[in-house]
Amino acid sequence: MKISKETKIGALFIVGAVLLIWGYNFLKGQDLLSNNRTFYAVYQNVSGLAKANPVYINGMQVGQVTEMYFDPSENGTIIVGLSIHIDFPIPKDSNAEILSTDLMGTKAVNLNLGSAKIMAMDGDTLSAKLAASLTEQVEATIGPLKKRAEDLLGNIDEILSSLHAVLSQEQVEKLKSSIAHLESTLGGADSLIQNVDGFVADEKTRAEEILTNMESITDNFKNNNEKLNGIITNFHRISDDLAKANIAGTLTSVNKSMSDFQSIMDKINNGEGNLGMLVNNDSLYLGLEKSSRDLNLLLEDIRLHPKKYVKLSLF
Repeated sequence: MKISKETKIGALFIVGAVLLIWGYNFLKGQDLLSNNRTFYAVYQNVSGLAKANPVYINGMQVGQVTEMYFDPSENGTIIVGLSIHIDFPIPKDSNAEILSTDLMGTKAVNLNLGSAKIMAMDGDTLSAKLAASLTEQVEATIGPLKKRAEDLLGNIDEILSSLHAVLSQEQVEKLKSSIAHLESTLGGADSLIQNVDGFVADEKTRAEEILTNMESITDNFKNNNEKLNGIITNFHRISDDLAKANIAGTLTSVNKSMSDFQSIMDKINNGEGNLGMLVNNDSLYLGLEKSSRDLNLLLEDIRLHPKKYVKLSLF
């Protein structure tokens, strides 16, 4: 069967028209050959969002913006259609956030997934959110610092103005003189520091000798460690022996002996007993002295005249 030329032209025209319609809708963000879901979001300000801008979930592109138009109620809000081309569950409490993707201000929509158990269906409206732009974020950070800097500069200007109004020429000269005096004082402090440095340098040798002596003492302790341990051990043994000795009983006996001795001395001082009488009574002493003298005279007489007292007889 031979196809006529007119049929071929008609078929070609139909195919071209279909491709044209599909391409036009594709450029607008609508893929007629895919089974997409469309969600809507209502914004007060779209901040430069345009058709065919991407839609992301967790950084992955899942669709694009397909339509944007003002609300028919003419309240100034803008309705944005979002075409999602993957079968990914989107909770009903998710929100569509317009944000900037680069420093040039390119916009995109990010779907922040919620936690609801009910999933959004094709044609549902999601809550809308507009993220701050990079410029707004920088302004929010720099703005307070800028204000504080301006306030600080204003305060400095006021202080300088007040000083200029308060300080007379004479006071300014005094201030200069004080500054010069301060410089002189700092120069003296520098000289003092140099003197201290010289003193430290002079005493460095003594300090080194002291450290050497300390090191020698430390070495002696180290070399005589065994002797020191023996001495400490002996002290320990002596302390143990003292701890074991009946020191309390010994001290009690000593105290009793001292008390008895004190009692005897009291009796002697009071003239009690022979020793007390001898110490305190002169007559007994004189009698003893006389008896001793007579005894000496008798012994001397016996030595000189033995025949007078001893008679020998042989028969």
